[in-house]
Amino acid sequence: MMTADQIATIRSTWNLMGATTDAVAPLFYDRLFQRDPLLRALFTSTDMPAQGEKLAQTLAVVVRGLDHLDQLMPAVQALGRRHATYGVQDAHYDLVGAALLDTFADILGDAFTADARSAWATAYGALATVMQQAAASANAHATTHAAISAP
Repeated sequence: MMTADQIATIRSTWNLMGATTDAVAPLFYDRLFQRDPLLRALFTSTDMPAQGEKLAQTLAVVVRGLDHLDQLMPAVQALGRRHATYGVQDAHYDLVGAALLDTFADILGDAFTADARSAWATAYGALATVMQQAAASANAHATTHAAISAP
């Protein structure tokens, strides 16, 4: 569970990014691919500008919905199941989180304080856990269904 202070910190840093939120996605994906160049393969048929818009929109929805996480959970679970179909693995979530935090640090500079980093890390960790659980559940269901359907 996130504290009111953490939510306020996330919102204030997101608002500080303001017009630069368009810069988040390109910088984020650069950071991500620097961390693991093999992840580029997951995006070979992806329209990256459109993907960047989806990332920024998703972050905005999350920031707005932080005090009602229960209402966000169905969408977050669906996102986790979708990511599993793209080949996203559990280890990728740590890479994504680190790239996202580094991106915010690059954009915000000194305004991305230790408290801000901690708040964003907490939020990301909670959402990533939900996504991973949904993906694991979907994979287990698919495996069970395949085993039952096998001749």
